[in-house]
Amino acid sequence: IRRAMDCPTAEGEACEESHGSENCTCSFNCASSTAESNSDSPVILKILENWVPTVSHYFDKEHYTYAGRQIVIQESIEHFGAVVWPGALALSQYLESNQERFNLKDKKVLEIGAGTGLVSIVACILGAHVTATDLPEVLENLSFNISKNTQNMNIHKPEVRKLVWGEGLNEDFPLSTYHYDFILASDVVYHHTALDALLETMAYFCQPGTVLLWANKFRFSTDYEFLEKLSDIFDTSILAEFPESNVKLLKATAREN
Repeated sequence: IRRAMDCPTAEGEACEESHGSENCTCSFNCASSTAESNSDSPVILKILENWVPTVSHYFDKEHYTYAGRQIVIQESIEHFGAVVWPGALALSQYLESNQERFNLKDKKVLEIGAGTGLVSIVACILGAHVTATDLPEVLENLSFNISKNTQNMNIHKPEVRKLVWGEGLNEDFPLSTYHYDFILASDVVYHHTALDALLETMAYFCQPGTVLLWANKFRFSTDYEFLEKLSDIFDTSILAEFPESNVKLLKATAREN
């Protein structure tokens, strides 16, 4: 199956030329840290091929191993959100390898745009209280994957909830009740019309004390524009880059002032 979002386009090729890791011309310097005082350079990593895909006409199941557990993910070719994208692999790999830096044990974690649930499952295995959210049409497959991979495990029981970016945030997730230690997001930025709503949602949930970890494959100029907007609101830094997959992993925190 050739995934539509990875098909080459004139715009995508032009963006690759202008936003390569060595020749970035956007006003946000993608290879350097931003307002955060830590100026360490991002680590350069490669997404490990620790899965064996199998394909059928309607669904395919892919096998992964993270934190010593085998994870079987059922994908749906009917929705972009029900496919495992490179950002999810990068974020899952990073969380597994950096447990001392980002200890999820007994932490409250919200994943936005959870898709197939891979990242949420990994966070559960690492001991987090996880709430996985996505659009209504994705929830059935998301719930199936999370339930299948976390049942009979001695972990906090994960929760799956509907979340439409920018809609009903105060009603469904009042800040007086819901506060998260970590917000996780992977490949939520691409060509769609809800980027402003996504930024609003990130700003709503990322309160003081919350850490946002966002991994994304950068394809088009709009991806870099979103990154600039994010850096205007949060203190941001690039934790890791995966050049072969063109994925960047960023950390964002609310500014104290």
